Amino acid sequence: MLEEVERWLTRRSWSASDRSLDQLLVAKATRGTTVSVVLPALDEEETVGEIVSVIRRELMEKAPLVDELVVIDSGSADRTGEVAAKAGARVVHRDEILPRLPALPGKGEVLWRSLLVTSGDVVCFVDADLKRFSADFVSGIVGPLLTDQDMHFVKAMYDRPLDGAAARLRGGGQGGRVGQGGRVTELVARPLLNLHWPLLAGFVQPLGGEYAVRRSLLEQLAFPVGYGVELGLLVDALHTVGLDALGQVDVGVRVHRHQDDRALGRMAAAIYRTAQLRLSRAHLVRPELTQFERGADGFVPRTYAVDTEERPPMREIVEYASRRAA
Repeated sequence: MLEEVERWLTRRSWSASDRSLDQLLVAKATRGTTVSVVLPALDEEETVGEIVSVIRRELMEKAPLVDELVVIDSGSADRTGEVAAKAGARVVHRDEILPRLPALPGKGEVLWRSLLVTSGDVVCFVDADLKRFSADFVSGIVGPLLTDQDMHFVKAMYDRPLDGAAARLRGGGQGGRVGQGGRVTELVARPLLNLHWPLLAGFVQPLGGEYAVRRSLLEQLAFPVGYGVELGLLVDALHTVGLDALGQVDVGVRVHRHQDDRALGRMAAAIYRTAQLRLSRAHLVRPELTQFERGADGFVPRTYAVDTEERPPMREIVEYASRRAA
C-alpha cells in the first residue's frame, strides 16, 4: 500500500460512533445543509418498509437529520412502492423521471435519475435489500460531510457475513473465519483498484451501496447505468476532488440478500468494463459475457450484454439545470 494511502487511512476512516447525533444536528443547522436519502428499489417489499420506517422514526421524527426520504422504484412486480409509501417514503417511479429519455435497465440509471427528484445538498444512497437496518448507516456516512466542508464523498464500511449471521463477525484471520460476502469486491474490484488506482486501495467496501456525496460533486460525474456505478463514481470522484476529499465510516455489519454465481458473473463483467472505459475510452472490447448452464443435452451457452451505457453529468441535462436555477 502506498504511504499516502496509509496516511489517508488514519485521517479519513472513522466509526459511526465518532460523531454524536447532537453534533451532527448542530453542524447541519450551523451550515444550513440539507440531506436527501435515496433508496433504489426493485422487488424489495420484504425489506424496504423496515428501512424506511427506521430512517423516518430515528432521523426525521426524533432527530431532524434527514430532510427528504425518497424511494425510486425501477419497475417492481411486487408491492415495493406500496410498502415504502405506507412506511413514510415519497415513492417515485423511475420512468416518471425525465420521460423524454427512455430509461435503461440498471441501478446506476436509477441513482442518476434520482438527482432530478431530490434537492438535498448531501445525497445519501442506501440499498433497499438490507436486513436488521440501523440508522447508523445514514447518520454515520453523512456525518463527515456535515462536520467537515472539505469532505465530498463518504462510503460505509462493514462486515458482510455470507450466511446472514446476526452477530458481528469474530476473528478475521484464516481458519475458522465466518464466510463473508463481497466476492465480486475481492475477486474483481479490489485487484482492479490496487493495480490501476492504488490511491483507492484503502477502501474496505469500494462496491458498497451505502454512500453519501455532496450534490455539487454528483452533478459533475457520469453514471454507469448498471452494476459498474459504484466503481465508476468512486474512480471519477478521486480524479475530480482528490483522495483527501474521500472517506469511509465503519457502520458495523451489513446483512442483505446475496446474488447467485451467474448474477455475480454479470456484475463482475460490468465492473470490469467500467474500469476499462476509464482506463482507455478508445479501447475496443466486445461488451458481452457468455456463461453456461446445464441443459438436457449438456452445457448450454447463454450470452448477456454487459452494461456499457453511461449517463452524462447531470449538470448537462437541461431539465436539471432549469430546476436548479428555479
